[in-house]
Amino acid sequence: MRVPLSWLREYAAVPESVTGKEISDALIRVGLEVETVDAVGSDVTGPLVIGRVAEFSEETHSNGKTVRWCRVDVGAHNEGGTPTDFDAPGRGIICGARNFAVGDLVVVALPGAELPGGFKIASRKTYGHVSDGMICSERELGLGDDHAGIMVLTPDAAGPLVAGQTSAESAALEIGMDADPAIYLREHVLDIAVTPDRGYCWSVRGIAREAALTFDVSFTDPVAKAPEPVEGPDSGSGYPVKINSDNCPLFVALTVDDLDPTRPSPRWLKRRVQQAGMRSISLAVDVTNYVMLETGQPLHAYDADKLQGGIVVRNAEPGEKLITLDDVTRELDPEDLLITDDRGPIGLAGVMGGAETEVDANTRRVVIEAANFDAITIARTSRRHKLSSEASRRFERGVDPGAAYAAAHRVAELLIALGGGTLSADETIAGAAPVRIPVQIEDQLPGRIMGAEIDHETVVAALQQVGVLVDDHGDTLTLTPPSWRPDLTDPYDYVEEVGRIYGYERVEPVIPIPPAGRGLTRRQRLRRLISGALADTGHVEVQTFPFMGAAVLDQLQIPAGDDRRRTLRMANPLSEEQAELRTTLLPELFAAVSRNTSRSIDDLALYEIGPVFLAPQGSGIAPRPGVEHRPTDDELAAMDRAIGDQPRHLGAVLTGVVRPAGWTGPAEPVTWRHAVAVAEIAARAAGATVITEQAQQSPWHPGRCAAIIAVAQDGTRTEIGFAGELHPTVIKDFGLPQRTCATEIDLDLLVSSAPEIGDVAAISTHPVVKQDLALIVDHDVPAADVQDAVRSGAGELLEEIRLFDVYTGDQIGEGKKSLAYALRFRAADRTLTDAEVAQARQAGVDAAAAATGAVQRVE
Repeated sequence: MRVPLSWLREYAAVPESVTGKEISDALIRVGLEVETVDAVGSDVTGPLVIGRVAEFSEETHSNGKTVRWCRVDVGAHNEGGTPTDFDAPGRGIICGARNFAVGDLVVVALPGAELPGGFKIASRKTYGHVSDGMICSERELGLGDDHAGIMVLTPDAAGPLVAGQTSAESAALEIGMDADPAIYLREHVLDIAVTPDRGYCWSVRGIAREAALTFDVSFTDPVAKAPEPVEGPDSGSGYPVKINSDNCPLFVALTVDDLDPTRPSPRWLKRRVQQAGMRSISLAVDVTNYVMLETGQPLHAYDADKLQGGIVVRNAEPGEKLITLDDVTRELDPEDLLITDDRGPIGLAGVMGGAETEVDANTRRVVIEAANFDAITIARTSRRHKLSSEASRRFERGVDPGAAYAAAHRVAELLIALGGGTLSADETIAGAAPVRIPVQIEDQLPGRIMGAEIDHETVVAALQQVGVLVDDHGDTLTLTPPSWRPDLTDPYDYVEEVGRIYGYERVEPVIPIPPAGRGLTRRQRLRRLISGALADTGHVEVQTFPFMGAAVLDQLQIPAGDDRRRTLRMANPLSEEQAELRTTLLPELFAAVSRNTSRSIDDLALYEIGPVFLAPQGSGIAPRPGVEHRPTDDELAAMDRAIGDQPRHLGAVLTGVVRPAGWTGPAEPVTWRHAVAVAEIAARAAGATVITEQAQQSPWHPGRCAAIIAVAQDGTRTEIGFAGELHPTVIKDFGLPQRTCATEIDLDLLVSSAPEIGDVAAISTHPVVKQDLALIVDHDVPAADVQDAVRSGAGELLEEIRLFDVYTGDQIGEGKKSLAYALRFRAADRTLTDAEVAQARQAGVDAAAAATGAVQRVE
């Protein structure tokens, strides 16, 4: 919200001596986010004066361009100018525009002036004459986008700043006077980022109220100055209005007749609207925008002669369409709230009007709409149509229903004063403002929550300052919020109001003493060890956004029924293309690889540790416990069930080469083995045991994918993820380098399988016996199955088994392979004898033979 300080001072009696910076600091203290104080017009310096076109002649030059050689009377500034070939006094100026006549008042930048963009004005010879200044357009002065012609000032250019004042009361324009006040060039403007709970601050009225409060000066409410309704609620003597939706509690309609369509918006009105961040369009539109900025109540003006029948507020019907004011045809949703007449939709309620009833240059009768709509309905409609407007931004934060009637009359008042219209005696008030619900609190609650001594009188005074109706019962207060504060619904909302008025800086800070003896949990410690181990081995940690689009699962070739299809859609996504929470880490890691390879960084080993989010299986609604006590265990359990699983995963993507070519040897490219090594490094850091088995899982290559299996101390096996080379189609779809490899494992499951610190076995002091074993099996027998059989048969004396060679060739026969394992035997309590080792080894061979058909290879 942009608020010119001169506008703010009309309603808050802040002294002129108080600077914009001081006002900004004061508003920040009461909880507003003032981003900047802009000095509008400060980029224009030097002499800028009012001039009168005394005479001109049109000249066409050899380049085909027609210009005007003008004599411009600038009063006392005529002296010292460059001599001209005109007889009468004045400055000679060349002008390319032709939208002015003799006698018109214009803005003249004299030599020595500097305009926005560093454009310096000087006397210079052009088109055969010395141009001694410049006649300015709006865009050249930074006043707007109009560059079709120069700015011609009318007598009301320095017109009324106070509503109802006529142009005859304006200060007269004098030739040679400083142009700044006449064109409202300079102003200090507060730029405020209004938080969602402070919707009333989307208006000069709201910001002025906060300024008056913090400076303890008087506040004049522009809404309170308007007339009271002549009749009670649901009076319908004016333009017919019918409400057929609970999402529109109130609709006020006034009619203004006999407008003069040739009347332009006066300079003061246009400039105020521009300084607040909106563009000037026409008198009727500028007035509705001005009153919206002033009161916070969005308004709309319909061309009464274009309406067909009465106005009906209702929800959209299937298949309905609407052409909005931006000339876009919109497919309407049944949840959209509409303004309609007999022909159908004429406006998207609270968001944007329709083109069919738009006011234009021929409009003489207007129907003014000042309505109140449900905030959530408007917010959803705005997002559904990707159409954010000044009106929708206010409605979705909550608009004061008590301002609707006053704002409608304020628009009528200005249209009558500036456009020569007349207000119809009949008016319509359909519905009524929602009832405000009172809340009871203890008078000591604010002080107890903030940890400060705040007495009864201070609490009551603070709440009354922000407009709360306080019914004082001594120790208990019954509080009714003002109509402009829909956010005040809970006792602690009122505590916050007392806090910001009392001043949080006055509350003595107390630093809590942390309890002794607490540190990282076991899971946190192991996760840090794993991350450190990966970083130590040359992997680079990245952090990506936890969002994805559902379409990416198709690119990953994830089959139906896979848990990764259990996506959670966000209610308010940053982007519709990434509207779901991720169920896998890989897509964003792929995006990180693409960004790096696009910058010629091809050798990558990226990893990320973070949660994935799986939708709950079955239905369930999370309870919303109050803030007055800690949620119960049952409530916490119900919330967990409704939220779904959020396991923490480890993902990694590897591309390029592990070791570049050099004098030590050729380059070593990344292979599936390096992807498997990521899981092994993580397991080793956590003290866990993992084994691998051949597997098929999207998005990995079906022949180069390994399942990662965690083995607990009790022998329980749990599949925790997959590693290997990605499928070529996936590589192509994501734009990854050829032979890219990836890993993704469930880190929570890995950590759960790791032994507790107290369960780690002591290192044996007895010697180890090392032996090698070669077994011949069919080519399609997984090496992991053979290894498991040997381990199971050899028993507890086998400390470690490791595959170190795979051989195929004529020596072992076609369709066969030889698997060579390194075996380590050791006992915890004695030195093993040769016979014990031989017996355990043979038991392992026998078990492998029975399970896989293995035959011991004898050289």
